[in-house]
Amino acid sequence: RFLEELRKNVHARQYRYQAVVFQSGAVVQQLCSVCVFVLTWWYMDAGMLSPQGLFGAALVSSLLGYVLFDAVDGGAGRWASGRTRWADLKSTLVTLVFAAFTYGFSPVLKTLTESISTDTIYAMSALMLLGHLIFFDYGANAAIVSSTLSLNMAIFASVCLASRLPRALHAFVMVTFAMQIFALWPMLQKKLKARTPRCYVGVTVLFALVALAGLATVSSVGAVLFASLLLAISCLCPYCLIRLQLLKDNIHGPWDEAEIKEDLSRFLM
Repeated sequence: RFLEELRKNVHARQYRYQAVVFQSGAVVQQLCSVCVFVLTWWYMDAGMLSPQGLFGAALVSSLLGYVLFDAVDGGAGRWASGRTRWADLKSTLVTLVFAAFTYGFSPVLKTLTESISTDTIYAMSALMLLGHLIFFDYGANAAIVSSTLSLNMAIFASVCLASRLPRALHAFVMVTFAMQIFALWPMLQKKLKARTPRCYVGVTVLFALVALAGLATVSSVGAVLFASLLLAISCLCPYCLIRLQLLKDNIHGPWDEAEIKEDLSRFLM
């Protein structure tokens, strides 16, 4: 009778390959965000991209992103949260104050790490960006997830890299761009993923192609390796997960710890 009550894989989840590939798009998007950010810094450091051009492009993309964010669900999310246009305007004013504050302190950002060697700055930035990818909220309910820590590490990396740019204006634009790509862009991704899955897939593929094209202008070998990484995450890893699910063998039975579901508070009176 003891063995008759044996049950296997009672709480095991059955995954579908298409669903896992779709969920892996969040990892692909964030990897591409880091790649685009580093490429943008490299272009500015090499003098191939002006800070005025980057700031103008970032401003236009932010406006378009705001319109798209509100148009995806027809304003349903706004009405559900009770948020008004006036609240958005106040948030915009706060953002402008933050931008002005950052611009005023951009000379400090530029000279913040003068006493630190460039190799150390690059190593710190790489570690911070890696930590950003590790702690980012990809939608999993895990203890390691921390959106605040992930964003802070990305901003810290942007400040470190911005301090190695030629002028204070470059540092200001770089930090502002980091806020857009690491704070605002993931919000639009989540909205597209929840409301328009097909559009989300198209944006993910397009964003990956842009990152690969930009990386190919710097290093063809790096572009091939990065493309291999994206394919492995989006195609190979989901396949391995599906195959490993067949080997799952969790047993349950009368030897499990008892769970008291009855309310026993009356005995504490």
